[in-house]
Amino acid sequence: MTGEGDARLRAVVELAQAMAAAPALRDSARAAAQGARQALGGSFAAICKWERERGRLRVLVNVGELAPGEREFPDDETYPVHAFAEIVGFLHEQWAGGGEPSAWVEVAAGEPGGDAADGPLVPPGSPGRVAALRRRGRGCCVVAPLVLHGRAWGELYVARRPGEPVFGRADADFATVLAAVTAAGIAQTERLAEARRLAFTDALTGLANRRAVDMRLDEALEQHRAEGVVVSLVVCDLNGLKQVNDSRGHAVGDRLLERFGSVLSLCGAMVPGTLAARLGGDEFCLLAVGPDSDEVVKVAGELCDRAAELDLGEGVAVGVASTGDPIGPVHTARRLFRLADAAQYRAKAAKSGGPVVAGRHGGADDPVVRLADAPEPSQGPERRRFRR
Repeated sequence: MTGEGDARLRAVVELAQAMAAAPALRDSARAAAQGARQALGGSFAAICKWERERGRLRVLVNVGELAPGEREFPDDETYPVHAFAEIVGFLHEQWAGGGEPSAWVEVAAGEPGGDAADGPLVPPGSPGRVAALRRRGRGCCVVAPLVLHGRAWGELYVARRPGEPVFGRADADFATVLAAVTAAGIAQTERLAEARRLAFTDALTGLANRRAVDMRLDEALEQHRAEGVVVSLVVCDLNGLKQVNDSRGHAVGDRLLERFGSVLSLCGAMVPGTLAARLGGDEFCLLAVGPDSDEVVKVAGELCDRAAELDLGEGVAVGVASTGDPIGPVHTARRLFRLADAAQYRAKAAKSGGPVVAGRHGGADDPVVRLADAPEPSQGPERRRFRR
């Protein structure tokens, strides 16, 4: 028994470590299912999430011996919760009464050992699982609820082949422990995902922030240098924000920023893979990787038209810089930003109703390119040099 106890302790530690190393929920769920399957000697395991608002269990991952039609990461494998009443009935009442969530075992009809001598293992109201065992060619399963923050989140499911030993009470108790470790790992994964989201998201508009743009632009320019991929940057300065803030208050100004953010997101979606971001204050941008510059300029024009129709503000000044235009070599993100910023400065100074595009009027002799490549002033933040 000591040897078995040591093996199970190692299995718990290995499962926790595998989940901790997983970068996303999908990977974390797979690590948990695989670890639980091996720890319980199962032929198959799955992690399901309870989608309360839709009244269904959605399968996140299947591992081990898959039945016909099963996929490791299914797109749409779901089951109505009413077919598995125990997750919302038996178990919910047990937890509400102060009990702890515990696993149970179910056995396909005709399998020996269905009436375990070490205590009742099957809650009422689970004929759907017995039918599923027969249909999928499995002999028995152990099901353990996953509970996060005191609420049912989903379940861990491990099955064995027909003819193999039926799970017993000790297995169900161990599955409960594995489910608790899995739930803790999922909670950690979700916390890290939220931290990443907050780190790269503008809180007011929900768009990407400057940090996200800088990271994506560095990656994009690596692709440009290695493969010649076209990289385009559209920089926008929202006109009239200060006047709105001064005359109607910052709450109304925030509403203008949110509305323009929605317009920017909509226009960005016209070019697949485009990143829409708020750089700060009244500055926004679109970063497109792959599409040719004409396509991006067309979207920039659409952005100008839609911004002019907003009932707040005074439209937008838009500058475009693309490696697909004659702007000279772009070795750094800083130069592409300077070119787009210079083009946006020209658009604002001319009160242009459309985008100004770097390099479209004379290549290296284009006034925008010359402005961007002029010596920097001795002081002042880099991205404000064209505004002073």
